[in-house]
Amino acid sequence: MRKPSLGQVAVYVVLGVAAIPVLFPVYYGFVGAVMGPGDLATYPPALVPADLHWQNVTDVFRSVPLGRFYLNSAIQAGAITLAQVVTSIVAAYAFAFLRLPARAATFGLFLATLMVPWESIIIPNYLTVSGWGLARGSLTYLGLVLPFLASAFGTFLLRQAFLQFPSELRDAAVIDGCGHWRLLWRVLVPLSKPSIAAVGVYVFLSAWNQYFWPLILIRDTEFQTLQIGISQLNDAEAAQPGLVLAGVALSLLPTLAVVILGQRYIVRGLTAGALR
Repeated sequence: MRKPSLGQVAVYVVLGVAAIPVLFPVYYGFVGAVMGPGDLATYPPALVPADLHWQNVTDVFRSVPLGRFYLNSAIQAGAITLAQVVTSIVAAYAFAFLRLPARAATFGLFLATLMVPWESIIIPNYLTVSGWGLARGSLTYLGLVLPFLASAFGTFLLRQAFLQFPSELRDAAVIDGCGHWRLLWRVLVPLSKPSIAAVGVYVFLSAWNQYFWPLILIRDTEFQTLQIGISQLNDAEAAQPGLVLAGVALSLLPTLAVVILGQRYIVRGLTAGALR
C-alpha cells in the first residue's frame, strides 16, 4: 500500500480543519438532543453528555404533532422533487436537441432566472396563489408546490449531461425508429441516471428545508411543514433548549439520510457535464 505524500497529508489536514465549522453545529444538534438541563446550562458548554437524556426526544412528540409535520413536509418535498425532475428532463431535451427559434437566447434568458432572488418575487407569488384559493384546506398542498414546478438549475444540469452523448448514438436511435419521446425516455434518461439523481437530491433538500414560503402561506396548523412546526418549540419551550435541539435533530434525519445515500450521485451528476 502506497503511503500518502506530504502534500496529500497537508491537503487532508486543511480540509479536516475547514470541515469543523460545518460539522460542529450538526454534531452539537444531535448531542444536545440527549443532554440533560445540567449539561446545557454549564459554561463553557459541555461537548459530551454526562448521561443520555432521551426524554427530550419523547417530549418533542408530546409538545407538537411531529408526525403530521413530517407528513406535510414529505408531501411537499416529494411533489416538488417529482415535478422538477420531470420538467427539467423535458426542458433539457428541448434545449439540447430540438430546433427552436432563438434557442440560445431563450436558454440564456431561462438561466437568467437563477439570478432573481426568490424573496423579490414572493409577494406576486403569494397574491397569485392566495387569489386562486390555494392557501386554505387541502389545497394548501397545491399552493406549497405550485411555484416550484420547474427549475432552471435542473434544466441546465441535465442539458449538459444530454449534450455529452455522441451524435452517433442519437443517429442510430433515430434510424431504428425512435421519435423524440422514445429517444428521451428509452435512451437518454436511463443513461443519465446519475445526473437525474443529483437533481432529485438537490431539489429534495431545498424543498425539505423551505421556511419562508410555508411560513407566509400556511394558515391552518394542520398543514404546517416540519421547519415551521419545530419553530414552535422555541416559542413555547424557551426554557428547555434540550427540547428545541431534539426537534432540530429529528428534522435533520431525513436530509442526512438523503445526502449519505445520494452522495455518489451528487458528485457524479455535478461533474458529468465538466468534460465533453
